[in-house]
Amino acid sequence: MWLLDVNLPTGLLALVRDCGISCDTAANRGWRDLTNGALAEAAFRAGFRVILTRDRLFGESARRTLMELSELAVVIVTLPQARAVAYLAEFKTQWKRQPIAPVAGTIVDWPS
Repeated sequence: MWLLDVNLPTGLLALVRDCGISCDTAANRGWRDLTNGALAEAAFRAGFRVILTRDRLFGESARRTLMELSELAVVIVTLPQARAVAYLAEFKTQWKRQPIAPVAGTIVDWPS
């Protein structure tokens, strides 16, 4: 199951689900105010194994927690900032080129 960080457009939830991936948002879970480490821990306890975020420093700020959660993957979505409609269109285009394939225990940039 994948978790979308609060810094991603909420419309991404439907798009990721349309790709056949079970997911939810941090906001839907009431985790809007958690720090990155606390978010990773809460997500893992709730059964999430992938976190998508735009926070390029997520891995650095949650390093200690992520070291203990070797089954969790973090994907830094590096698409340029844009209005939601344009952002979602670009996400879909990039997904068709190269779907996200997270690997447990890693922090990767996507698209790469």
